[in-house]
Amino acid sequence: MINVYDNSIRQPIDTIGFAHQAWQMDELLERIESCFRLDLERTEQEPGTLWKAAICPHDDYTCVSWLYPAVLRNLIAKTVIIFGVAHRARQFNLENRLIFEDFDAWQGPYGPVSISPLRQEILSRLPEGMTQVHREMQSVEHSVEAQIPFLQYFNREVEVISILVPYMNLERMELIGQELGKVLARIVTENDLTWGEDLALLVSSDAVHYGDEDWGGQNYAPYGTDSEGTAQAMAHESEIIKSCFTGELTHEKVAHFSGYTLTQQDFHEYQWTWCGRYSIPTGLSTALNLQNLLGEQTLRGIPMGYATSISQPHIEVDDLGMGLTNPATQRHWVGYPAVGFK
Repeated sequence: MINVYDNSIRQPIDTIGFAHQAWQMDELLERIESCFRLDLERTEQEPGTLWKAAICPHDDYTCVSWLYPAVLRNLIAKTVIIFGVAHRARQFNLENRLIFEDFDAWQGPYGPVSISPLRQEILSRLPEGMTQVHREMQSVEHSVEAQIPFLQYFNREVEVISILVPYMNLERMELIGQELGKVLARIVTENDLTWGEDLALLVSSDAVHYGDEDWGGQNYAPYGTDSEGTAQAMAHESEIIKSCFTGELTHEKVAHFSGYTLTQQDFHEYQWTWCGRYSIPTGLSTALNLQNLLGEQTLRGIPMGYATSISQPHIEVDDLGMGLTNPATQRHWVGYPAVGFK
């Protein structure tokens, strides 16, 4: 029995968009498998497939639904390093450093999910000025929290390391990817670990945030909000996924993604509104450097699917005590990328 007042365990903050009880997860997966059986069958990988890295959305379960299991069922390493989005980085004046936490565990639906002891090794080995422990930022961020129930559903023994990536330019992300890749390569080698089985990287990111309503006064609809505008936005999304994440992963593709999502004038500003504009390049740069240092085969990206909050039926969750945390309309929608790398 977990003491909800135990501040050594990071407690869920979003109990509407995400499941936080075992019975909710069990019922949710049954409904997903029933409603989206063909999609799950279509994206099923050969037996024994293990992702070394992956990109997964973090929006409400009712909207994202089948895309969570489609990608996370093949990410079952003992330790999963999650690169999350620091949505409130501006509030805490955070940038240019990886943001860690100091909890002992994250509360999952099936019990606490332990923090991997590798966290301390990573913190102690990365160069000074490249990391920061910030419990409050980690406590209010939902992008890592979204992944925990599904990771635990597929692997009850999973251990995690949460790393939030706030504002930084491409050069800084590439530098951090180089250094973190070096640290992880040493850890893998010294501990005789296997990438994919013992350790995997997971990047948490929704795709475009589109529309002209309920975005804090911002207009994120450069193509307009009618059906033609939505179709153009979807085509733009398809172009990003095909050119940046499909097939052989390269540093050029990572830089290409940043070109799509960050303005040249100011890396704090969106060019195209993917909230993972920092978590994705940092996580994938780390993966590429780890691949090179371990002499592993070239990572290849396999898109599991793409959907939006208005492109597919929502899973019924009201009776599970869950629901929507944001509008899902033609004037306010979110894209969901799901990609595995092996």
